[in-house]
Amino acid sequence: MAQIKVHKEKTSRKSKAKATLFVAVSTTIFTRIMCLKTGKEVWDYLKEEYEGDERIRGMQALNLIREFEMQRMKESETIKEYSHRLLDIGNKVRLLGSKFSDSRIVEKILVTIPERYEASITTLENTRDLSEITLAELLNSLQAQE
Repeated sequence: MAQIKVHKEKTSRKSKAKATLFVAVSTTIFTRIMCLKTGKEVWDYLKEEYEGDERIRGMQALNLIREFEMQRMKESETIKEYSHRLLDIGNKVRLLGSKFSDSRIVEKILVTIPERYEASITTLENTRDLSEITLAELLNSLQAQE
């Protein structure tokens, strides 16, 4: 009797999982996945469709890194806006499975900010080791000047 109950629960969970996936997608995608039998098949199809294979993710990461390297802070832009732009690109790279450290963002900010922040950078150089400063510390210091 217990085995029948466990089997019904497992079957019910599988059906709920499949139904949840069906509800979460648009009607266009639903028509493509409605013929799949199990929730696992639906999940695998969606994963392949949206995540892509390893080569595609690698190319997307390279494009994002290229975009990151080309970023420069505009004169009219605040540190917060610029850092958000860089962090957004960095987080996208991380989501694709590539390593992208905050120290790289720190270096980018230090190299590309306008001259008006030179005094803050000099103060940081005199009081801290810039190779070990955290992103939060750098941003707080630069925002204090603004």
